[in-house]
Amino acid sequence: MSTAQEIRATLEPVLAPLGLVVEDVSVSPAGKRRLVRVLVDSDISGLDVADTTSPVPPLSLDAVADATRAVSDELDASDVMGQSPYVLEVSSPGVGRPLASRDQLRRQVGRLVEIVHQSGTDTGRLTEVGSDTLELHVAATKKTPARHVTLDLDGVQRGTVQVEFKRADAGGPDGDDAHDDPHADAHEDTRDGTDGLEQAAAPEGDH
Repeated sequence: MSTAQEIRATLEPVLAPLGLVVEDVSVSPAGKRRLVRVLVDSDISGLDVADTTSPVPPLSLDAVADATRAVSDELDASDVMGQSPYVLEVSSPGVGRPLASRDQLRRQVGRLVEIVHQSGTDTGRLTEVGSDTLELHVAATKKTPARHVTLDLDGVQRGTVQVEFKRADAGGPDGDDAHDDPHADAHEDTRDGTDGLEQAAAPEGDH
């Protein structure tokens, strides 16, 4: 088992009580230290299976800060990182991160997404993600009318959230979105595995 896999297995039960899941863990060299990146997101396993359309709120800065403390404390208490110094970065997935799983797509209901699938590529408002299919509302253009697209999840290769700078109707499905980059929140700790010294850096991101 790799170090990243060990970290993931260590952190999953710690983050579950916070309503979070581990999306990804990576460990890479950073000078004399190692950079440990942990991506977390909302646990939506508790959503009613019949609820395929309600928006999932993006993680707040407070939620990311709570996750950072929990992750930092657990890595301190365990020996998964040994005595080597490391930099810890905990964040939620960024807008540009590919969406591959059903849960990743479900969290983006209501947002504008590009979906690459077996038959091509469609960009539209994600209106529903069920157990087997998703639905997009593709806006009209000068050459084509508006349309609804239903895609099998098995045929979806990847999705990507599209950043929106201006939307027509504040508050609605096509309204102003205060979270154009809801996943830019990040917290970083610098930690020395030999003496336990910790320095908390300012939150990163566009907020």
